[in-house]
Amino acid sequence: MMMTAPIVHGGGITEAAARFGGAPGDWLDLSTGINPCPVALPEIEARVWHRLPDRHLEEAARAAASSYYRTGDLIPLPVPGTQAVIQLLPRLADSKRRAAIFGPTYGEYARVLTAAGLVVDPVARAEDLSAAQGLVVLVNPNNPTGRLFPPDDVLAMARAIAASGGLLVVDEAFGDLDPETSVAPYVAAQHNLVVFRSFGKFFGLAGLRLGFVIANAMVTDSFREWLGPWAVSGPALAMAARLMEGDTNTVREGILERNAALHAVLRGAGMDVIGGTGLFALVDHERAHDLHTALCREHILTRKFDYDRRWLRIGLAADADGDRRLAEALHRAGV
Repeated sequence: MMMTAPIVHGGGITEAAARFGGAPGDWLDLSTGINPCPVALPEIEARVWHRLPDRHLEEAARAAASSYYRTGDLIPLPVPGTQAVIQLLPRLADSKRRAAIFGPTYGEYARVLTAAGLVVDPVARAEDLSAAQGLVVLVNPNNPTGRLFPPDDVLAMARAIAASGGLLVVDEAFGDLDPETSVAPYVAAQHNLVVFRSFGKFFGLAGLRLGFVIANAMVTDSFREWLGPWAVSGPALAMAARLMEGDTNTVREGILERNAALHAVLRGAGMDVIGGTGLFALVDHERAHDLHTALCREHILTRKFDYDRRWLRIGLAADADGDRRLAEALHRAGV
């Protein structure tokens, strides 16, 4: 496998504090797409922390995920974060065929596939796909633009790709706010479709490192074998089972409330919001990189992009104090 340069992601508070000063805990981190108001942690039995993950914990988490994602008889596979299975994605690909990624999007897909020696074609429309591409990746809704293909379009794409023996991977990491846009319920009937879901973004528990793969048994069995035994911790499985069976409407309403507050701040600053999801906004600004630096000097971290110097992704603050802090910093930055 070829070595490729690492990607700078959001969430690098320690590095930002080392450069711009302040204690990491004093920074306002708006660089990620994670619910800033994490759900209350359910009580976990002591033996769950003490023992290796028992089978019944995995079965409970998988059953809860099946109900939550509406997958019917197809039972999702818990994995230690979707990044873990992205790293393994080249093993599903035909090394003699090209790959395609709808972009611009989450950069790890291109990095991992390219490092494995695959030729990767960036595409923007279904019409750009060809039979030469054996693996197609679609982040839906997209990070960072928020572009969203409706389920019927995704399924039509999957059928077209199946005709040439290809595989369609749909990353729905930001799909929890709009369940009706998910293609997870259709995976059982469309065998070349693989769906990745993130647990931590919606519930505000990214540190738990938990995700799910929804695919046919051949794919999930392969991932299980590649990840090895006890890939997901018992506490993560127990929390997933409890939280996915709980009141997710309250979580959803809280995120939408925080999203509305962010958009009010950005409108007040006269910023041009060109995309995003419920967990972040994408703005276009002629001085985006300078603005990123100015906000860092105020100990506020946002996400800039090397491939488009006009873009800035801004996540949700946890409360009105965070909103006010961002608004005042944007004003001082001359926005």
